[in-house]
Amino acid sequence: ECILSGIMSVNGKKVLHMDRNSYYGGESASITPLEDLYKRFNLPGSPPDSMGRGRDWNVDLIPKFLMANGQLVKMLLYTEVTRYLDFKVIEGSFVYKGGKIYKVPSTEAEALASSLMGLFEKRRFRKFLVYVANFDENDPRTFEGVDPKKTTMRDVYKKFDLGQDVIDFTGHALALYRTDDYLDQPCQETINRIKLYSESLARYGKSPYLYPLYGLGELPQGFARLSAIYGGTYMLNKPIEEIVIENGRVVGVKSEGEVARCKQLICDPSYVSDRVTKVGQVIRVICILSHPIKNTNDANSCQIIIPQNQVNRKSDIYVCMISSAHNVAAQGKYIAIASTTVETADPEKEIKPALDLLEPIEQKFVSISDLFAPTDLGTESQIFISRTYDATTHFETTCDDIKDIYKRMMGSEFDFEEMKRKKNDIYGEEEQQ
Repeated sequence: ECILSGIMSVNGKKVLHMDRNSYYGGESASITPLEDLYKRFNLPGSPPDSMGRGRDWNVDLIPKFLMANGQLVKMLLYTEVTRYLDFKVIEGSFVYKGGKIYKVPSTEAEALASSLMGLFEKRRFRKFLVYVANFDENDPRTFEGVDPKKTTMRDVYKKFDLGQDVIDFTGHALALYRTDDYLDQPCQETINRIKLYSESLARYGKSPYLYPLYGLGELPQGFARLSAIYGGTYMLNKPIEEIVIENGRVVGVKSEGEVARCKQLICDPSYVSDRVTKVGQVIRVICILSHPIKNTNDANSCQIIIPQNQVNRKSDIYVCMISSAHNVAAQGKYIAIASTTVETADPEKEIKPALDLLEPIEQKFVSISDLFAPTDLGTESQIFISRTYDATTHFETTCDDIKDIYKRMMGSEFDFEEMKRKKNDIYGEEEQQ
């Protein structure tokens, strides 16, 4: 919603952004101080002294990293919101196999040294990666007999004679699919996802992921500033009493007895329960640790992916770990957040394989969230509803949703050029001097 309010403001629309919370970012906020996190999860008492100063904590409620070459970074660069943020590269990406974790190889040398694959497997995998790197959907000479719109990914793996373990880590740790449904779909999307991973990795070398200092809550604030620079208004602590509809169309929002009139409305599912449908659940467990995760070479940040096949599930389990190095935790402390799509009536048992990797855990905060999708696309009502954040640990699906909402609102495809700061802007330039 903050990104859209920024983009719409740059596009010359008059934007009023209201939030019932006292902080930016809604359900994807970063909570500070630590005392507030304890309150939020109804934990008795206050954090022990061993946790350091409450103010040193900034804990994300929804763990996500940015793909260095991904859509969100592109949005940040085009709008120049990057000037309000500092990023650090996540130190490593790991994948779970047979009860152990292995580094996802990030260079050719690492791939050759990796114990994830045998020697011949490595050669075949290398051939496959070279193929993916050269693949260009607009140049049939790069297809080598594959039809990107028809050939399934399963058949592409067969073509390169890749074994099950390699397929697992390619599909889940590189293409970042949560399930195996992609195997029987046309391969173009998967190849593009692996390209995105490789190109993101090429930018900084350690991993393809970036993370903002002070937490993800900095992102919505950055876009809210962008909106303000273009004349948008942001109101925190503003309760929403009613969305005013006339003849099936939104005409305003009522808050504290007053109505702010509008032609279009963007909101998340929590504001319009009658226009969304539940499509699943995600469990997330925030864990505070006093040690880096075992077998990650003492990385101060990392991602671990547990492919579903390894734990007899339909969907992957993710762990994102960050630490005091990112100004989100007290000195010497680490925050690891495990998440997965819920499949059974006992979600805590489902996420156990991830928690086992994190022991000993000093404190954990468990949340189970319903996932909602809009039943109303806004064509008539002009109410445009976002989807709930899914279990993925990057922002690609969120950015797809943003582009989809943009298209429904504007009637035209999302164009990055539209987001460029207008060169003759006078707004906000004084503060930059």
